[in-house]
Amino acid sequence: MILVTGATGNIGSALLRQLHTSGFTRLRGLTRDATRVSFPSGVEAVEGDLAQPDSLKPALDGVRSLFLLRGLGAEADVLTAARQAGVEHVVLVSSITVQTHPHLPATAENLAVEQLLRDSGMAWTILRPTQFASNTLWWAQSIREHGTVRVPYADIGLPTIHPADIAAVARVALTEPGHQGRTYALTGPERITPRRQIEAIAAAVGREVAFVEISRQEAHLQMASFMGDQTADAVLDLMGGDINDELLKVRDTVPRITGSPARSFQQWASENGAAFR
Repeated sequence: MILVTGATGNIGSALLRQLHTSGFTRLRGLTRDATRVSFPSGVEAVEGDLAQPDSLKPALDGVRSLFLLRGLGAEADVLTAARQAGVEHVVLVSSITVQTHPHLPATAENLAVEQLLRDSGMAWTILRPTQFASNTLWWAQSIREHGTVRVPYADIGLPTIHPADIAAVARVALTEPGHQGRTYALTGPERITPRRQIEAIAAAVGREVAFVEISRQEAHLQMASFMGDQTADAVLDLMGGDINDELLKVRDTVPRITGSPARSFQQWASENGAAFR
């Protein structure tokens, strides 16, 4: 039995679909409300909240492999509950900032959870993806309502990853031998700038999208209003304010592990154009 947490999110939903398509039938998707989800036929929807580990006991019953996203709950208690339930292997999604920006506050949290997993007594695989293609959904409302995107660092390109590729590596790690005790840095197939991302979104929606490059200060004012000063500074550093070679590096991990080419940002945009219309 495999339990997928974050089962309605960008990575978890893709992972459930991929596992189901690959023929795995003993699958569970964790959700806070099983009446509001639509999983592939045969996937069991189980209710639970990672912020309340006691609620996970029914979901963990009989589970041998767990897919876990960091940042959705009380990871220390979740890992304890998983070990007590007999889980044998955990695939954890952390962040590439553990390698590229160890000084950021969120990095310490990622490192702490990674270490908790390594010390848990369960087998582990750690995934460290770079910037998600789905982060551009932050622009969706502005594109729908104004046909405009205002963003800093217009021409700094990161190797943005399609969430389905994170799921694909997780699928392999959960179901094939040779991946326990391994840590994988994950990126997309190429560096792509915000300017080019917006061009790809415009092509997907079939209309022009205006691009306005703004200063870091202006971007910080906008972002801090809903994510706080510290988080806004960290995000802006990762967008271009504190770039280094490790963050810019395009890695071959996705094709090497999955046997398929990494998906492009253009593919993600074409698949998600409806969100921007």
